[in-house]
Amino acid sequence: MSTLLADASTIARRNLIKIKRVPDLIVFTTLQPIMFILLFGYVFGSLAGSGNGQGYREFLMAGIFAQTIIFGATITGSGMAEDMQKGVIDRFRTLPMHPGAVLTGRTFSDLLNNVIVLIIMTLTGLAIGWRIRDGLLRALLAYALMLAFAYAISWVMAYIGLKVRAPEIFNNATFMIIFPLTFVANTFVPSENMPAVLRTIAGWNPVSTITHAARDNLGNLFALTPGGSAGAAGMRERIEYTWALQHAEIYTIAWIVGLLLVFVPLSIRTYQRSVAR
Repeated sequence: MSTLLADASTIARRNLIKIKRVPDLIVFTTLQPIMFILLFGYVFGSLAGSGNGQGYREFLMAGIFAQTIIFGATITGSGMAEDMQKGVIDRFRTLPMHPGAVLTGRTFSDLLNNVIVLIIMTLTGLAIGWRIRDGLLRALLAYALMLAFAYAISWVMAYIGLKVRAPEIFNNATFMIIFPLTFVANTFVPSENMPAVLRTIAGWNPVSTITHAARDNLGNLFALTPGGSAGAAGMRERIEYTWALQHAEIYTIAWIVGLLLVFVPLSIRTYQRSVAR
């Protein structure tokens, strides 16, 4: 275990140095969510039936958080695909390091990248009027849950990145999967407003549950509900949540554990076989 952690920290440091030398990586990673916050918050906020859009901006933030960390997790896969294409992984194989160090270091460095992105997004949200309304501890729980979910997704992306032949293929393939996954969810609109079929899909979509859990812990769950706490209580009674949304934290943690149990050993085994070709 000590060898794994030491070797993984070396790989993580290598990836972080790359970000330092190519600051465009972090710049464009953070510009996209900031753009989404401003566009969705101000352009579409007036269509949400919430007056000046302030309620919609509070509702929106958890969805933007969820979408951004999932897209941020794809950096792991594209980085692995790029290293495979350039032969970097083959050079790693010649070094006396733990077989899981490269993937562990890669996913950990991308987790730190997501931390930076969440901080920048939080500051942007606070600047446009979004507020954390349920206290610091619950907010930290929301952030921890989102980062854990992103870390699990990183291992899925690492596996896909090792299977594809080029980074371009990876980017196109993951976009076609993640884009509908993050939109057929309660990220940008309440799922109860969707048609029946989409509402059911959204109700069991793990992106919906991580968003719902974050929105609840940040105190923004009923930001679109008029009438204050009384309106929120009435709305809670009228909405028919799926079991997954009723137990959003448990359901999300189950997904996190399941993804890690499947894709950590699968990715490591694929890594060992892929570089041997």
